[in-house]
Amino acid sequence: MNHLQKFRRQLYRIFLGISVLEGAALIAAWGLTSKSTVSPYILAAAGVAVIIINLAVAYLVSSLAVAPLQSVWQAVLHISPSEHGFAAPQTDTLGPGKELATTVISQIYALNDSVNKAATVAEAELKKLTHNFIAQNLPLPLFVLDANKTIIFANQAAADYVGHKQTELVGQNVYPILDMSFTSTNTFDNWLKQVQGTKATAVNIWERVRINRGADRQERLFDLAAYYNQNNPDKLEIMLLLFDHTKMYSQDDQAISFVALSVHELRTPLTLLRGYIEVFEEELRATASPELQGFMDKMNAQAEQLMAYVNNILNVARIDNDQLELHLQEASWPEVLKSVIDAYSLRAKVRGITLHCRIAKNLPTVGIDRLSISEVINNLIDNAIKYSGQSQVINLDTHLTQDGVVETTVQDFGLGISPSIIPNLFTKFYRDHRNRAQVGGNGLGLYLSKAIVSAHGGNLWVRSKEGAGSTFGFTLLPYSQLADEAKRTGNNDLVRGAHGWIKNHSLYRR
Repeated sequence: MNHLQKFRRQLYRIFLGISVLEGAALIAAWGLTSKSTVSPYILAAAGVAVIIINLAVAYLVSSLAVAPLQSVWQAVLHISPSEHGFAAPQTDTLGPGKELATTVISQIYALNDSVNKAATVAEAELKKLTHNFIAQNLPLPLFVLDANKTIIFANQAAADYVGHKQTELVGQNVYPILDMSFTSTNTFDNWLKQVQGTKATAVNIWERVRINRGADRQERLFDLAAYYNQNNPDKLEIMLLLFDHTKMYSQDDQAISFVALSVHELRTPLTLLRGYIEVFEEELRATASPELQGFMDKMNAQAEQLMAYVNNILNVARIDNDQLELHLQEASWPEVLKSVIDAYSLRAKVRGITLHCRIAKNLPTVGIDRLSISEVINNLIDNAIKYSGQSQVINLDTHLTQDGVVETTVQDFGLGISPSIIPNLFTKFYRDHRNRAQVGGNGLGLYLSKAIVSAHGGNLWVRSKEGAGSTFGFTLLPYSQLADEAKRTGNNDLVRGAHGWIKNHSLYRR
């Protein structure tokens, strides 16, 4: 507004100068043409009067002349993005030039609206262009969801992957379209419930997610990456990106199925072999030499190990096919643990290892599937024996935690595990490449144990230090907690799937 004030002062001086010159000329002409003698005082008074009148006239004329321009300038400042606090001009109070000022201001407002619309269209076109050239042509299935999990964008790769037309996906809830199943309770839906409202942004990745595609019900296996952005101004709150690994994961499943089929044929001769070993022990142990007794112990230990291997293979196949059921029943955990340790002590004795077990008093009864949980203990003790190295002691401990669950640990003092290896320990077929040649195994024991413990409602964990041994532990729920759950769900039999596939929008139950 400083420039406008300067312009007003310039007009004022011009009008004032013109008025003063005109007044002086008039007074001089009047004095020369007057027939009577005029007093100098009268001439001075007349001059002063003329000057005052000219000042007032100059101020009035300059104000009237600048008023329309001032309104136009105020309108410009009002719509300017760099200026703030200027109200819109009121043209109703203008005198001369009112129509001109009103017309110019209307044109300024119209021009501003056109510019804003052009910017909005340009921004929309830019987004559209981005969708077309980046998201639309992305070779990976991409879904964009709003806060209500409604699909607001899906590229062509996503439509092809789920077997729908692209136009059919927009506006649909994502769950019927992506009926995903996960290998644990860490599902997309559970993760989203945790981060919504608590985090501004979040990222997560899931491996080996499964869906059935379209009408042909063809199974798809993929890794899923999700990005969450709270209160995104464009409503692009959730983005899902799918990495298809159907071929690779299916080959793993087929390998398990083939091995399970082959291993199944070993059960009959293995059962027969174990029967003969038991007969030899009963009939010959009393008269056999210590050397022969040692041979029988080793045969029995190897037969037990081979049977555990067969059971692991078959159970993993059942888990992958969602066919392994666990029937949870009330049991005394000390009795179960002692019976398993007694059965396994022979294998430890053959390796020169002693099992030390400490069981806390007054443990509550637990809800377990006795056969499957015995396999968990067998696998953990077997691993402890394999990786004990020169150590000759394995400690077992079971107690009640502060959280009210029964925890059992198996501790060895052998090779230990590198921190870089621990995150992959419970993955199917995974084995440490550094001792794979020295220590036998198939990489399924911990995978199976994790699945069984999870199905019991517990957790399997590990602590380890290279060269100082490892401690594996797992928790079990007291039967009283499971009984309360049975009352709530009406599932009095307490039958659960072992690991298996967890539905995205509800904890899997049979």
